[in-house]
Amino acid sequence: MRSVQVVEAKARFSALLEAVEGGETIAITRHGRIVARLVPDQPRMAADVFRPFWNDACEDADLSAPSDLPVEPVAPL
Repeated sequence: MRSVQVVEAKARFSALLEAVEGGETIAITRHGRIVARLVPDQPRMAADVFRPFWNDACEDADLSAPSDLPVEPVAPL
């Protein structure tokens, strides 16, 4: 992970974003302390976020995903 001072980050923001798009993580520092990080975006699906919960659920809990039902018609207003 590369570190840059706030002043340098302000002056080279576009170049830093290009590096982040390429997969690099960059720490922004002020007075030698990290105050922010630029990290590549990693889109996630809800299923990926909740997977650890479902995998760690109690064995005695009866959890199951609902089946997909066909769409019901709706009467016009």
